[in-house]
Amino acid sequence: MLQASSLATRAGIRDAFFTRSGGVSQGVYTSLNGGVGSNDAPEMVAENRARMAAALGVSADRFLTPYQIHSPEVVVAKEPWAAEQRPRADAVVTQVPHLAIGVSTADCGPLLFAESEAGVIGAAHAGWRGALTGVIEATIAAMERLGADRHRIAAALGPTIRQPNYEVGPEFVDRFLAADQMNARFFVSSEREGHAMFDLGGYIAERIARAGVSQFEDLGLCTYAEPERFFSYRRTTRNGEADYGRHINAIALVG
Repeated sequence: MLQASSLATRAGIRDAFFTRSGGVSQGVYTSLNGGVGSNDAPEMVAENRARMAAALGVSADRFLTPYQIHSPEVVVAKEPWAAEQRPRADAVVTQVPHLAIGVSTADCGPLLFAESEAGVIGAAHAGWRGALTGVIEATIAAMERLGADRHRIAAALGPTIRQPNYEVGPEFVDRFLAADQMNARFFVSSEREGHAMFDLGGYIAERIARAGVSQFEDLGLCTYAEPERFFSYRRTTRNGEADYGRHINAIALVG
């Protein structure tokens, strides 16, 4: 697993951006697939998630991820929930010790948040749609309602698809420019006429900064570019594979 130095050095915080290594899944899911929405064998996914939970120092039933819908919706985790009762949301916040909260990704931006003084943490799935519609700001606001101070929040962006591998069509660009003409700086021309390359990581960093969070770390890793290390929805689509694994990116209060 990977850790953000800005989070790992904080007392009482344990974070993990899990790679695809260290699990039991086979084939396209090799090996640490945490995606309950994938077509992988459920028992394999369960074992993988149990290993992730152990790495964060919690039991498997206290390792929580939501049913993601590419939205700005945030849920507060107060106690464990069953897999079939996962809330529909794209971010989770909590102040409950020994409860790991996380999100799954396979190119989208995984964000982990910590405000150690208040004992509040968060995890957000920031794909382009969620980032554009406010999942970052909604996560920070939800943490504040639990007592966090946004000026003390540290945020870290894990492995995500990066601009050299993120080609988008003109309707995608138009949507961002309609929201803010200044978003043009997150696009560069593609080799294909009418297309562009999108800087998701840069866009997320800008939204974080505008929200008043100055302690931000970007691990700078690309899911698409490293097939041995990361799952990637776009790479799977390019290769014509039937399905893909999902990473889990999680954080817990352990002190």
